[in-house]
Amino acid sequence: MEILVINCGSSSLKFQLIDSCNEKVLAKGLCERIGMDGSMISYTPFNGEKQEQKIKMPTHHEAISAVMDFLTNQSFGVISAMSEVDAVGHRVVHGGEYFSQSVMVTDEVLEKIELCSDLAPLHNPANLIGIQACMEIMPDTPNVVVFDTAFHQTMPESAYLYAIPRKYYEQYQIRRYGFHGTSHSFVSKRTAEILKKDPRQLKTIVCHLGNGASISAVEYGKSVDTSMGLTPLAGVIMGTRSGDIDPGILGVIAEKEGISVEQVIQILNKESGVAGLSELSSDFRDINKAMQEGNQKAASAFYAYIQSVVRFIGAYIAVMNGVDAIVFTAGVGENNPNIRKAICEHFSFLGIQIDDDANNTRGREVILSTADSKVKVLVVPTNEELAIARETVEVLSR
Repeated sequence: MEILVINCGSSSLKFQLIDSCNEKVLAKGLCERIGMDGSMISYTPFNGEKQEQKIKMPTHHEAISAVMDFLTNQSFGVISAMSEVDAVGHRVVHGGEYFSQSVMVTDEVLEKIELCSDLAPLHNPANLIGIQACMEIMPDTPNVVVFDTAFHQTMPESAYLYAIPRKYYEQYQIRRYGFHGTSHSFVSKRTAEILKKDPRQLKTIVCHLGNGASISAVEYGKSVDTSMGLTPLAGVIMGTRSGDIDPGILGVIAEKEGISVEQVIQILNKESGVAGLSELSSDFRDINKAMQEGNQKAASAFYAYIQSVVRFIGAYIAVMNGVDAIVFTAGVGENNPNIRKAICEHFSFLGIQIDDDANNTRGREVILSTADSKVKVLVVPTNEELAIARETVEVLSR
């Protein structure tokens, strides 16, 4: 079964065509600058050369058409016709309380995704455009939606409720939802496979550390707590996002700067985090280089980030009353040995010991902890596209 995985952003579209029988990526690519000048597509077929081409893409509809043209191109395409695609799996960021699992697209599903757009205004509308474009261009092909929030719908009420007047939850569904759920689900399951355990036997903490970052407590295969909240702004310090702060700060900055709360939130999303603290960059490669050169602001940002991640890991160990495995994933988690080492040093009291040779790795599966370490520490590269393809196949088989 061949599954086309679509991940639409506000001005971009990532895609992969995956053969679900052997889970091989037949082709992958990215449409960029949709709706802007200079829009282009990059495309790489399996065992083929990367292709890049500037194409006018005023909307996601044209982007979907470009993807199909490249997949069926006589020179470098990997299929002869789009009828060979058995289904399309779409990433949707916010499913609210409506969805606790992946579902087939129906008119009712589309309406509910639309209702959640207020909770993810930068993502859900773009996700909807991608779904509708595929439905128009491939009317006979089933579409499945996989929600970032679904995996965290197993959290207990004690974890997802905010201590604000209950009417705001009852009227507006203001609560903790959590994100990166597809990644957290994939990585926690893969961790169990590596350790040759049933997921229902493990207490796992997944550290999805990228430019956006979130931590989750996965107890016996289910998410019981996670660091992101109503929006992806909450939780640990991130590349340009502040993470958790005293909410009173919003009012103080708005008053002192003479700006709106909306403008303050924009600052917290785009100008804060590691970039804001270091006044240098959101990229830890730049931060590490600056630290070696004696840049104190870079060092300050680095250690604030470590403290933030450590705080959540420690909290989730308490929430689950123990931990069997701590696993790192995403761009920073998979590729930055210094950050992994600095975080794990805070948990030596648990009997965690890191093998420095094993930790000196990037982008591959590895057990970082020594054989006698009481808690296992791993790197597991995330694969959200494969997870979406698997979910799509599962939905089709119901």
